[in-house]
Amino acid sequence: MASSGKQVPPGVPVPSRLRGAPPDPLLRQRAWAAFTLGLLSIIGLLFLGNLQRGVYVVVLTLVFGGIAIWLGVTASRRARRGGMARPRGAVSGTVFGGLGLALSATVLVAFAVFWPQLKSYSSCLAGANTVAAQQACQNQFNKSVGTEINNLEPGR
Repeated sequence: MASSGKQVPPGVPVPSRLRGAPPDPLLRQRAWAAFTLGLLSIIGLLFLGNLQRGVYVVVLTLVFGGIAIWLGVTASRRARRGGMARPRGAVSGTVFGGLGLALSATVLVAFAVFWPQLKSYSSCLAGANTVAAQQACQNQFNKSVGTEINNLEPGR
């Protein structure tokens, strides 16, 4: 079976237009860049330690996800238009980029909605020297976030 999905009887040579020539090196580089940026957009979300730095990290992963989608889609589209096989990494880069973009956007919205609570929690933890004080900060944060969620619910 050829890469285009058309059935070719056994023993009959496959025409080169159905086989798909290998992608150009430029398209392979574009696909691998999409794959790398897509992975970085997901892995970058693991580095949200500091609150102020976390906002920049989320924005950066959002941009990485968007660029990964663009690179992956354009690599696939150019390969299809050129009659070449799809370069490795183009689809996975697009998928990882979309996942990273969605997760980053969700975290950014959460930062926007809960910014006062997050800021208060961060300053509380900075002054907490004992485990009991850290637990008190955690309890205060949970209570304030719960109150904010109740205020966001429709019909209240």
